[in-house]
Parts: sequence; structure tokens; C-alpha cells
Amino acid sequence: MKTLLFLVAQLVLSWATTVPTTPDNFFYHDFLNENGSKEIHFSGVKLHVDTAQLSVFGVRGGNATLPCRFWYEPELSSPRAARVKWSWVSAAGGQETDVLVTFGSRSRSFGRFRGRVQLRQEFTGDAALVMSDLQLNDTGLYRCAVVDGLEDKSATVHLELRGVVFPYQHPRGRYHLSFLEAQRTCEEQDSTLATFTQLFQSWEEGLNWCNAGWLADGTVQYPITRPRTECGGHNVAPGVRSYGRRHRHRQRYDVFCFSSSLRGRVYYHQPSHKMNLTEAQRACQGDGAEIAKVGQLYAAWKFTGLDHCDGGWLADGSVRYPISRPRTNCGPSEPGVRSFGFPPPEHKHGVYCYKSEDE
Repeated sequence: MKTLLFLVAQLVLSWATTVPTTPDNFFYHDFLNENGSKEIHFSGVKLHVDTAQLSVFGVRGGNATLPCRFWYEPELSSPRAARVKWSWVSAAGGQETDVLVTFGSRSRSFGRFRGRVQLRQEFTGDAALVMSDLQLNDTGLYRCAVVDGLEDKSATVHLELRGVVFPYQHPRGRYHLSFLEAQRTCEEQDSTLATFTQLFQSWEEGLNWCNAGWLADGTVQYPITRPRTECGGHNVAPGVRSYGRRHRHRQRYDVFCFSSSLRGRVYYHQPSHKMNLTEAQRACQGDGAEIAKVGQLYAAWKFTGLDHCDGGWLADGSVRYPISRPRTNCGPSEPGVRSFGFPPPEHKHGVYCYKSEDE
């Protein structure tokens, strides 16, 4: 017995002295030194963790609750303090980012999640993560880990934002974006890199695009609903075609971006005459707004049914227009955002402006 106790003590001491220096290392200290009765139990009690749902859905700016609960078998006669840690798992590489760590009544949130997350704790063992003001890059896999004594268990749940996926090309044309450039391009258009799940759902809803584009996991894919010669051939079944993972720096493609709901509105603006790009920017500013971004136009089309048959300037220098009710002289027979590409900036068009809720 003395030998066993000595080995356990050495194990705990070794673990305590090798804990990495992280922003939440005080939680490890609490866990090792203030765990209930200050004993490590080997009584056969088993820890269980469950998230109950595979996926939770939300929209940008809204709230979401990611379920997680833990319990013991056999049931404990008195509650025990356990350390709960939520982390976000990146689609590109699988690295985990700390979201929230709690121990007893103490908690700390991290990075871009700071101030937006907390544990629900409505009942014993409730470790659900309550998130507010959802951001586009909150989409992804979340891990709920519970540590008690030398035992730890975890479970995962996926957070999906409802929104719209759209293909995007560089102004110079097809296949000009490295992975990092694609990532930056989506951010500039009020969107983020689409995930495979988002692209697949858009394909199910009818997205048909022959050019390959980057996704958030570093793969290059494209959705085809109507097989044709220039897109893999007539004899290849519809689906999301994949080139697999590509070199993020050397190889270049288009990109699929994802945008969610808006906190504001997009509208077509044409004072008394059509304008060049510089005049269009000033016109929006003069109206107490700003020139709309591509992601904002797509979100307005998807979520508010924006429908206007006139092409208008956007912030990236492109000219586009949204159609929710297809009709004669307004392009193809299906709804969508039509594009005139990137005309010379001196050409004359209307403009789509964006006015936030605050404005």
C-alpha cells in the first residue's frame, strides 16, 4: 500500500510540475490542490460526458447554446468540483483553440470568444456553452472536456450558421488566389471561407459552379448539379467534385465564401444619374451609408429577398444585381446574384449601399 501511495504521489507531482504555462494554468493549480476533499479517488466511479446533439444552428449576431452534461456512475452522494473546458477545433489542421475554462465558480474565456461565452449550469452536471453575438468564424466543431481527478472525458458538437455560399473570383479572372489570399478576400467581402458542409448544403439547394475554389479545410472543390463536358463530362454524376488538399502557397484557385444574416440593410441607390465607381462610393456616404460588399449583397438576397434588375457598383469594384423573382430581361430563369464582372471604374452604373442598424 505504501508503495502504491508513493507511486501515485510521484505521478501527481510529475504532472503538476510539467503543466504547460498557459493563460488558464491557474485552473490546473486549483484542480490539483483544491479538488473537493483534496483526495484522488480510485473507487470505481466512472465519469460520463455527452453533448446530446450532433449539430446546433444559429445566425450571425444571434445566440446559440451548445449542449453538454456530465454525470457519474454510480451516482455520487455529494457533488464534486470538476474542471470544464470548451475548445474550438479548426477545420484547417485540427488545432484546438481555448474558448472557455471553468473550475467551480471561477471561469475564463479566451481570445475572440472573450465576453461572449459562459456555462449555463442550470442543473448539476450542466456544462452547456451559451454563446452570444455569433460571428461568421464561430462555425465549426466544439469540444466539451470534463476533468475530475485523473479521469477526463470529452464529447463534441458542431455549430453551423445559416447563410449563403457564393463563389468569388479575383478581378484579374479565374484561378488567381492562394489559400491565404482566398481567406483574406472572403473577409474583405464581409464573409468567411466556406466549409465543406456549407458547400454541400448549397449544392443540395442548387448551387452549380464549374470553377474550383478553396474551402476552409484547405481542400479545393466545386459543386455540379448539371454535368457537362467542360465540368468533368456528361457521364459523371452530379455532386461536389474535389481536387483534395492543395499547396496553400504555390497553387491558386477561386474561393467559396460564406456569409450569414445582416445587421442592417442593403439597397439600390441612384440619385439622378448613373455614376462611376468613385461617384458611387461618395453617393453612399452622402446617404449616411457605405458601398455594399459582395457578401452583404448575397446575404440581403438570401435573407431579405432583395430583388432589383439594375446592375450596381459594389465595394470590390464589381457590378452585380440580385434577383429573387426571375423574369424577362433579368438574366437566367433561376434566382441568384448576377454579375457583370469588374468593368472599368469610369463606367456608369447605379450602386448598392449598406446601412447598418446603428446608422
